[in-house]
Amino acid sequence: MTLNPNLVALASARNIGALATIKRDGRPRLSTVNFTLDLATTTARISVLDGRAKVHNLRRDPRASIFVTSPDGWAYAVLEGTVELSPVAMASDDQTVEELVEIFRFIRGEDHPNWDEYREAMVADRRLVARLRVEHAYGLTRPQYASTT
Repeated sequence: MTLNPNLVALASARNIGALATIKRDGRPRLSTVNFTLDLATTTARISVLDGRAKVHNLRRDPRASIFVTSPDGWAYAVLEGTVELSPVAMASDDQTVEELVEIFRFIRGEDHPNWDEYREAMVADRRLVARLRVEHAYGLTRPQYASTT
């Protein structure tokens, strides 16, 4: 699979987008999410809450898309793929919480001021990770998002 490097560059430069899942009646459900895109694996990772509509939708139909725009909104990328859900965070030191810590660091670019509190909150919130494996991308880019490689 070859993805347009300009679209990937635009998506990787952003960390807020709209996640589209498929509702039971076939219509899209859009949710604003923070995400991080791993360029090596072309996988977008999103922290989500168990019990929310987007998680119910993904359990029923794992197809999803993330829509991102340039700061001015005139360039955009849509990343389409299949989502794999992690287990729900059950202990402050389990694999899901470790991945949520990693996601926080990638999105924020810094450490949390109180990791113990953060870890406890991930368990209390029943958070999990949605991993969207990008299979296709489309959109419209401008020169500042052109690949330098």
